[in-house]
Amino acid sequence: MAKSSKLEFSIGDYIVYPKHGVGKITELETQEIAGMVLELYVVRFEKERMTLRVPTNKAEISGMRRLSSNATLKEAFITLKGRARIKRTMWSRRAQEYEAKINSGDLVSIAEVVRDLHRGEDQPEQSYSERQIYESALGRLARELAAVEEIDEEAAMTKLENELVA
Repeated sequence: MAKSSKLEFSIGDYIVYPKHGVGKITELETQEIAGMVLELYVVRFEKERMTLRVPTNKAEISGMRRLSSNATLKEAFITLKGRARIKRTMWSRRAQEYEAKINSGDLVSIAEVVRDLHRGEDQPEQSYSERQIYESALGRLARELAAVEEIDEEAAMTKLENELVA
């Protein structure tokens, strides 16, 4: 049987799972589920104290991917420095769109959410829900930046905040 172009991950690899962000593959395990033998990636999300098992044959379909390249990271930083684009739609609709962007796992889309919801010192306070979505997007961006650049999350957060005020 020929191998498809499915993504191959190894134990110890950092990956991005769309709905949960950056995780680390801790092991490959085999389980029998409903009479079928499945090979599973065991992914640990340290920040959320969560473990996820993803069938190896479903990893690509689920959106699981490698960490972003430096080019994608650069594009995300350019996006952060851009002008905020806030639609004049109801907040509930925008909030849904922001959540969808965060859960897409796409770094540039997450950077758009951070850019659009960032408030400078001279701007009015955010509502509670705006703040929640902003912090969720910022955290997701910081965790991937930290994993890509092999720095801790705090250093990544500082780097992002410096970009936002520059």
